[in-house]
Amino acid sequence: MQIDGKRVLITGGTSGIGLAAAHLLQEKGARLFVTGRRPDALAAALDALGPGARGLAADVASDAGRAATLEAALAALGGLDVLVNNAGAVRAGRLEETGAAEIRAMVEVDLLAPILLTRAALPALRASGDAMVVNVASGIALVGVPFYATYAAVKAGLAHFGEALRRELLGEGVHVLTLYPSATDTPMMRTSRAGPDLGFVKETAQEVAAALVAGMEADALDVRRLSEQRAQMVALNRADPAALDARFRELKPALAAAVKDHSAL
Repeated sequence: MQIDGKRVLITGGTSGIGLAAAHLLQEKGARLFVTGRRPDALAAALDALGPGARGLAADVASDAGRAATLEAALAALGGLDVLVNNAGAVRAGRLEETGAAEIRAMVEVDLLAPILLTRAALPALRASGDAMVVNVASGIALVGVPFYATYAAVKAGLAHFGEALRRELLGEGVHVLTLYPSATDTPMMRTSRAGPDLGFVKETAQEVAAALVAGMEADALDVRRLSEQRAQMVALNRADPAALDARFRELKPALAAAVKDHSAL
C-alpha cells in the first residue's frame, strides 16, 4: 500500500502503539483521525500530531461510540482507506479472581468492537478501492500464557477474525493485516512487573509502529514482533506443548506475583 494520501482511522490512537503509528503514518503523508476514551489524552495527542490531524473522544466498546467514531471520521476525512483496530483492554490474574465485568470489558473492547466497527466501515473501505484493515492482536494470541486466559482468548479470536476476513475479501480491494506485538512499553503495560526473566521483553511503541507501517507498505499478511524468548515459546508450543507446560509450571509463582495488578480497562 502507498501510504501517501491515505485516510486513516486509528482507534486507541491517543497513546502507545496507536499514537506512534499515527506519527509515522502522518510523516508518510496519511490523513489521520484518532480516537480514545479520554478527552484530555485526545487533546494531547492532537496537539502532538499537529493541525492536520482530527479526532474524537469516544468509547468504541459501545454502539453509540462506534457510530459516532465512524460518522465523525468519514465527515472529517471524506472517506476511509485504512481502519486500524488498536483500542485494547487487559486484566491479568487468575480466572476465578477476575470479575465478570472485567471479562466482559476485554471481550467487548478487544474482540467485539473491532468486528462491529469493521463491519460498519466496510462500505467506505470498499469505496476506496485500495483499502486495509489492521487488527492489533498480541503475541499472547500465538501462545497462551498463564493468568491471561481471557486476554489470550479474545486476541486469538481477533487474529482469526482477521485471517478469515482477509480471505473473505480477497480480490475486493480490502486487505487485512494482523499485528502481533509482544510486551510493549506503553501505558497499557505500566501495572505489569513481568520482565525478561518471565518472557516479557519490552520494545518501544516506536519500534512496533515502524514494523507495522513497513508491513502495511508491503501488504504483509501479518507482522510479528516477538522477542527471542517469546519466539522460542511459540516454537516449543508447536513442537512439544507439554514441555512448555512444564516451563510455565516453574514460572507460575513469579509470574502470578508480577502480573496480579496488571490492569488497563
